[in-house]
Formats: sequence, structure tokens, C-alpha cells
Amino acid sequence: MNSTVRTRFAPSPTGFLHIGGVRTALYSWAYARKMGGKFILRIEDTDLERSTPESVKAILDGMAWVGLDYDEGPFYQTHRFDRYKEIIQKLLDEGAAYYCYCSKEELEKMRQKAEAQGGGFTYDRRWRPEAGKRLPEIPADIQPVVRFKMPLDGTTSWHDLVKGEISINNSELDDLIIARADGSPTYNFCVVVDDWDMGITQVIRGDDHVNNTPKQINILQALGAEIPQYAHLPMILNESGAKMSKRRDAVSVVDYDRQGILPAAMLNYLARLGWGHGDDEYFTMQQFVEWFDLKAVSPASGRFNREKLLWLNAQHIKDTDNGELAKLISGRLKEKGIENPDSIDLVPIIQLVKERVQDLNALADECLYFYRKSTPTAEETAKHWDEDAPNRMNRFATLLQGLPENDWTADNIHALFKPFCDTEGIKMGKLGMPLRLLVCGTAKTPSIDAVLALLGKDEVLKRMGVSG
Repeated sequence: MNSTVRTRFAPSPTGFLHIGGVRTALYSWAYARKMGGKFILRIEDTDLERSTPESVKAILDGMAWVGLDYDEGPFYQTHRFDRYKEIIQKLLDEGAAYYCYCSKEELEKMRQKAEAQGGGFTYDRRWRPEAGKRLPEIPADIQPVVRFKMPLDGTTSWHDLVKGEISINNSELDDLIIARADGSPTYNFCVVVDDWDMGITQVIRGDDHVNNTPKQINILQALGAEIPQYAHLPMILNESGAKMSKRRDAVSVVDYDRQGILPAAMLNYLARLGWGHGDDEYFTMQQFVEWFDLKAVSPASGRFNREKLLWLNAQHIKDTDNGELAKLISGRLKEKGIENPDSIDLVPIIQLVKERVQDLNALADECLYFYRKSTPTAEETAKHWDEDAPNRMNRFATLLQGLPENDWTADNIHALFKPFCDTEGIKMGKLGMPLRLLVCGTAKTPSIDAVLALLGKDEVLKRMGVSG
């Protein structure tokens, strides 16, 4: 076995980057980092009809967004067709593969017969060369496929690093097509050659590939190649326990970017979705790499829990530098109509409001009233804006006018509250809530003294309808 750990993430560019794929990439990346090895990105684009440049871009953009850096690649299978043809010819020359001239009609009859007998379809190997066997006459109008000669008896076994011992009877394995009639190589064959050429030592992938593994092991053995270790990860289910689907669930990593999820929170959540380190829920990627062990990956499917993802996102927002958060919400503020988000210093504002939010979109919303007054809801107005509120606000504005510009701080503003309420004979709510509505346009703000201090004297008095 190669002494240097080499893992890979090998998505097919036929759509968006699925969060299940991101978790697979994360575990492969973490294992390589933990072991001081290499993490390779490979684009498996042999499905020429479904693979698109847009999907390739979505994969690369998604990997960049979550910050999973790869050491080699991206490698594209479509750039390696000459290599695949070379190995196919090698297998043909060594008698490990053969040409099959079955027509579509013949294969359909085999399929129908198998269904009638209640079994799964298996090619009957009529073109497989064997000692003493007479093959059919080669038809003139059929372009052959190339099939790999699977062993006919015994078992193919491996120790799966997640699922444990797995053994498949070779009698259940079909003679796999490794080259189509047009000469193009097939997925399972390309994967084998790539893993061999790239020296992959651990194949970490979804458990929908378990049935492909014995086929790939047998091809590797025929090539005299080292067999990598395999780790098959269970799928991620939605909150109802069903397989996640694009129609019902947010499954593209880009969806979570739009929802205001931080990449660090997404990785933190996906890391914990099927793997655990004691009771630790919130951790950095550095900690994850230090702790990661495939033995701790559960073979059972994990259920996606949006509430927990948002909780983790809130923790990461709290621990993210305020200047960095300002950059992250700048585009979101522009989408909300703020033409120049840099016109005010967001850093102290974010420090004030970020404890209140669970996502970046909400963080942008919390900053909006520092740029412009919002419109109170009818419910807020009915609840907090009584008949005397306008006069009361004018009287308080007079106090604010008298506060020197140099003394315009949250503490000094706060010092005005109690004397004013005592003089008016009111509780703080009768001052604070109408003041929020008048200045901010919403009753849902942090401490109003801190908000007023950050808005500045001139802006506060302007919004209250008086001059400084």
C-alpha cells in the first residue's frame, strides 16, 4: 500500500453540488489532512449527455465556498480517454476482457426472461470466451461493446472502514461493460483506472456505491493494482426520514449560501451529521481534523435538522470577526436597496446586533434601520404608539438636543431615561418602545441607548423631526 495517504472527491458534473457530496468531500479532505496526505479533486464527466460546463462550475464554486482546498486537480476523465483505451486493450490482450456482439433485442429478451423468472437481469455471457466453447458467428451489423470477465465463483470481500466486513458472491456480478459500442469507456472502469493511476489509498464515498465496489476490486486485481481501502458513508435523510430531494429540500450547497449560512457552520454541521466526538457540537475545522477518525463514522443514515444548523450558524456568527461579517453582508444589503453599504461603519453595529441573529440575511436586516428608517407594522403602532406619544417624543427630543455632541454616548443617553420617566410618570416601556418606532421604524431593536449612540445625534434628531 502507498505509504502516503491519498484520498479523492470525484463528483459527476450533472447538476449542483449536493450537501451529501460536500460531506463526502469533507470527510475525504479531513482524513487526508489528519494523515498528512493528499486530497485530490476529480471531475467524473464521462456521461457526455448529462455533464455540463455549468455543473462543473457549480462544483468548483461550491468547493471554493466551503473552503475545501485540494492538493491536486481538478482532473477530468474526458481528458484521459487515451489512457482508458490503452488499459482496455491491455485487458483484451490478456484475456481479461472480451468483445460482446449482442444486439439490443437480444439483451431485451434476456431482461424479459429474467423478469419472468422473478430474478434480476444478468447477461448470459454468450460471447465470453472459455476453453472448449464455440462462440456465435460475429454479426456484420453490430458494433461490439467490451465486457470485463468477472470471476464466476467465490466471493469478493473487503473490510469497509465504516460498514465493516462486506462479502459479495461473485455469481451475482455481471460481466461489466467497460467500453461502449462507440468505444467510450464506462463509469466503473474509468474510476478504477483513475484510482490506480492517482495512487488513491482510501476511497471515501456514499454507500450508493457499495454495489460498484466488488466490480472495481476485480478489475483492479486483473490489472495487478493495489486495492485501496473503502469507506462507504450512509446517505443524509431529510427531517421526515426520507431521502433528500431537490423538490422538497434545500440540497444544493448554494441554497445554504443564499439562506445566509456561513461556510464554517455548514462544514461544522455536516461533520457532525454521521460522526461524533463525545458531546462536542460546535468546533473549528482545525479541531475536526485533529479529532477525525473513520471509526467514529456511523453506518446509519443521519437526519438533517435545520434547527441545529441554524443554532450552529449563530455560534459561528458570534465568533466571526465583525469586519469579515461586514464584507459578507454587503451584497445582501445592496439586494435590500442599500446602494452604498460602506457609507457607515458597520463594525460596531454588527457587534451590537449579531447576538440576535441566526443567519446572515437576518444580520443584514438588523443593520437596515441604521441606513434608513423602517416602516412600523400596524400591530406595533397600535401596541406602542398611544395618543400622547408624539408630544412625549418631542419632550424627550428636547433633552437629547441638550446633550453635547462630545457626550453623545450610550451611557449618557441612558442617564436621561430614568429622570425623564420619573418626570412624566411613566414606565420605561412608554419611552423606549415609541422611541424605537419613531427613530428606527421597528420595536425590535437592541438597547435603544446603544442604537441612538451609533446612529449619531444629527441622524437621531432628524428622524425625530427636530434639528440639532
